[in-house]
This record gives sequence, structure tokens and C-alpha cells, in this order.
Amino acid sequence: MKNYYSFLLFLVFATGFSQIPTGYYDTATGTGYALKTQLYNIIKGHTDNGYGGLYTTYETSDIDNFYENDGSVLDMYSENPAGTDPYNYSIATTQRCGNYTNEGDCYNREHIIPQSVFNEASPMRNDAHFITPTDGKVNGIRSNYPHAMVANPTITSQNGSKLGESTTAGYTGPVFEPIDAFKGDIARMYFYFATRYENTVSGYPYAMFNGTSTKVFTPAFLSQLIAWHNQDPVSPREIARNNAIYARQNNRNPFIDHPEYVAAVWTTEPDDTTPPTAVTGLAVTATTSNSANLSWTAATDNVAVAGYAIYVNDVFKQNATGTTATLSGLSPLTTYSFYVITKDTSNNLSIPSTTVNGTTTDVPAGTTDCAKESFANIPTATSSSYTTRSWTGDAGLIWTATDARTDQTINTKAIGIRNGSLTATATPNGIGDLTVTTQLKFSGTSGTFNLRVNGNIVGLISYNASVTTTTISGINVSGNVVISITDNSTPTNRVAIDDLSWTCYSNLSNESFERDSFSVYPNPSDGDFKIQFGNANELGKIEIFSTLGQKVFEKENSNLSSVKVNHLSKGIYIVRITQESKTYIKKIIIN
Repeated sequence: MKNYYSFLLFLVFATGFSQIPTGYYDTATGTGYALKTQLYNIIKGHTDNGYGGLYTTYETSDIDNFYENDGSVLDMYSENPAGTDPYNYSIATTQRCGNYTNEGDCYNREHIIPQSVFNEASPMRNDAHFITPTDGKVNGIRSNYPHAMVANPTITSQNGSKLGESTTAGYTGPVFEPIDAFKGDIARMYFYFATRYENTVSGYPYAMFNGTSTKVFTPAFLSQLIAWHNQDPVSPREIARNNAIYARQNNRNPFIDHPEYVAAVWTTEPDDTTPPTAVTGLAVTATTSNSANLSWTAATDNVAVAGYAIYVNDVFKQNATGTTATLSGLSPLTTYSFYVITKDTSNNLSIPSTTVNGTTTDVPAGTTDCAKESFANIPTATSSSYTTRSWTGDAGLIWTATDARTDQTINTKAIGIRNGSLTATATPNGIGDLTVTTQLKFSGTSGTFNLRVNGNIVGLISYNASVTTTTISGINVSGNVVISITDNSTPTNRVAIDDLSWTCYSNLSNESFERDSFSVYPNPSDGDFKIQFGNANELGKIEIFSTLGQKVFEKENSNLSSVKVNHLSKGIYIVRITQESKTYIKKIIIN
């Protein structure tokens, strides 16, 4: 067992060095949330030493004088209180190296409440009371997941910290569990944050928060934090850390100085288990080619409504706090279904609202269309650019074209079959008539393509700059039917499909490149690559664009640590990551 702290050194800290200033808590006389507000007024307005200043603070606040007592960095995610540490860090030489492939590579700064929650704003981003030095690899494993209990970990760090599905009652999903020796430390950091940022915390979206400035935490997480606080009392290490940070920031963590404040603030009200009402009057008020505007009548709750979760085609899309929302990233000429679920301040959920439908418009004529501008320079298509659809007998009577392709050209001409525009009527055992809608997708020459069924030409399809509908009647082919569209000289077994989203490359380039925010490796890649944040395994939205602005890959609410896009052809692509309100962009080469 390690030597925790020498008695003499403890006496120095407790009686002679950086004690609680006389009168510091004299105005903390209330109970419940009134006490929390009094504490907020005491500790607000601290000195902001900047993001880089955290490393200076760590030189006195996070040195191991309590376990090995060797002057190394005291890291809650690698410290082994009962034996030898798996690795150690020097306070000045192994920080923020940017390479977090393995545990022990180097350490960085762990925001116990993730930066994305408060949009990386200051002074929160720089507040050492809840930001600690931790191993970069384990910091990435923790990501922005809540701290909670794990029964069956998927990843366990070398000191026993765990990532896995939550066993905390009332919450499901990935969570991160620290070792027992530091659970109280982390709980008191949460209580500090809820108090110091009482004036803004109600607007911070986080699974552990309930959207209020008073209780702050959902019932499930509040119960867990109180349990951790009680099970792992304040240690000499926390007292010394609180004193060191006070010397730098001129404010203290009240729940280290007075652990009894936790019960005084947060055990004064019963849990709210009453769900809010569902919203009414949900309507699609407007659409564009890539967005839809929604409005609804506000819901009610016995305590307070915290916000609304919006679902598109039964998949969560985004949150809203008001009674309107704009949903972007939709496809043109597509019908979507929408509904809303209300959330209250205790994370109770309403039943879904009534579902409404809305259809996006076509891309407006005369507007800038990156695809139309770019296609004239694309070389002749390759054989991998098209897809073939086939069916047997009566198995498929209607064919809806939804497959994607990458270059949109056949012999420098382009054809696009829009969603739902390729349909067939059937004879008793096959197809009789086929209707195809085409449109030239760049400023080129109009012309025709052969329509082949089972290799035999059954008619011509015209294409030009406008949408053109052609019906080939009297086909009367039964059995296994393969339809293909070819140029006039070379029969092929391919159908060109246009069902992709496009974004102007210039628009991508104009967004802010935050080059230090994340890295993509390996780069060049074979299509299987990883994205490394300061906090890895972040959840967010990833989009990949060709250099023409064509979106070739998209995934939302995804774990971004590993991305596989092996279907992409060789070339340069733009990777765009969206997390909360932040957007990050980098280039990647696919070999």
C-alpha cells in the first residue's frame, strides 16, 4: 500500500499554509438552492489564467506528493493507489505531444465537463477546478461521455478506469467510470461546476444536466454523484489541490472546504417523475431544397420544460429550446416525416407528438449548382461508376432509383435519374412499360441513350438541360429482367443514378479550418482512417466531400474514432466534422 501523505506535511497544509481565508464563507448562511446561489456569489469572478495557464497551475496543483511522492504528475486516469503506477509523467516534458496512440505517450488536459458542453467558452475552458492533467489516450477513451457506473466494460485503462454501458438507473448509453479512489474528487468537481456557473449552466446541453440553474443534474446522475461524494471523502490531495488553485485563480471549491454543503444544497426536494405534455400544433412552415422549418405550440410540465428533441424519419436529428427549428442537410424533392418529444428538467420524456410530413423543393433554377458547373471537366466514366438493378418475374414491379454514383458522366455526358422517377408497369410475368426521367447535369450537348433490357435495345431515352420523361411501351419481357442505359456505341450493363447531395467546394473552403482541433491518420489512407481529437471517440456528424463539392459519405451521431469508407475511389477529399455548433475541416488523400 502506498504512503498516502505524511502526517507532518498534512499538518502544514491544514494549519499553516493556504488555509481557507478568514470570513471566506461568512455569507453562506442559507440552505437548498439559496445556499448554492450564495456560494456562486462567493466564488464567481475568479482570475482567468488562460488555457495555457493550466499547465502552470498543474506545477503546484497536481504533483504526486501523496502516493509515490515522487514529484510526477498526479493523473486520476493512470494513478494506482495500491501499487506501482503503470507509467509516470514529468510535469514539464511529457505534455500535449499530440500523439496519443498508447497509454503513457503523453498527458494533456481533461475537462471533467466536456468543452463541447459550453462551446469552448472562457472562463470555463480554463478553470483548473474541474480540468485536470490526464493521460492523453485515456482522456480520448473517456471522450465526452458522462461519468457513471459500468458493469461490463468495453475498454479498461491500465489503472482500472472503465468505459462501457451505463448501469446507473435512469440512463442508458456509454459512460466512463473512474477508479474508487477518485470518484469523490470527480463528483465534487461536478458540484463546483454547477455552482460556479449557475448563471449559464441551464443552457448547457449534457446528458448529466437537466436544463436548470438550480438542481442542474438529472435525478439519476445527482443520486450517483452524491453517492460518490459520500463513499470517497475529501482527501489531503484534494485539500492541497484546492489551495494551489486558489493561489492561482483566487477562488475555491466550496465542496472540498465544506463537504456538508452537498447535502445542504441538493437533498431538499423530492424527485420529479411526472413527464411533460406532448407538443401540439406541429407544422412544417417552409421548405427549401435542403431544409425544413418546423413550429409547434409549447408543451407544459409540473416543474419546467427543458427542451425538445426533434426526430426526422424516426431518427433523432437535433434539440431545440424554443418552439421553432430549422432542420438542414436534407435532400431535394424528398418527403420527410417529423415529430417532437418534450423533455423536462428531470429528463422525463413526453409521448411523441403527432407526426407531420413535409417535402423539400427542387434546387432553384438559376442558382449556383456546383455539380452543373463542374461536370464539363470530368473525364469519361469508368465501369465502376454505375449500378445494375434486376428482378425476377413479379418480385419487383416498381423500381425506385436511389443508388449513388461518383462521376455523373457517360462519355463526357451526364444523366441523372431522380428518386422515384424510374418505374415499370408489369405484364403477368415481367415488365410491360418503363418510364424514365432524365436531366442533363452540366452545360453540354443534348442527345439520346439506348435503353436495353436483357441486352436488347428497346428504345431511346432523350436527355437535355430540362427534366425529360420518356416512356417505352410494349416491352413485354418476362423472367429475369436486367435494365441498362448505355451510350449509342457500346452496350453496357449499367444504370447511371443521380441521388447525391452537393455542397459548393468554395463554401467548404470558407469555413474555419481549426488545424489543431483534430487530426486524421493515416493520411494518405486506403479509406480506413481514424480521427483524433483532444478528446477522442467524440460523438458527432462526419461528412466527406469530393473536391467538386459532392457529398460522398455522411454519418450522424456517430463515434468518430474509426471511419471506414472503402468504397471511395482514389483522390483528394474534404472531411467535415460537426459537433454541437462547431465545425472542423481537413483534407484527406485516399490511395
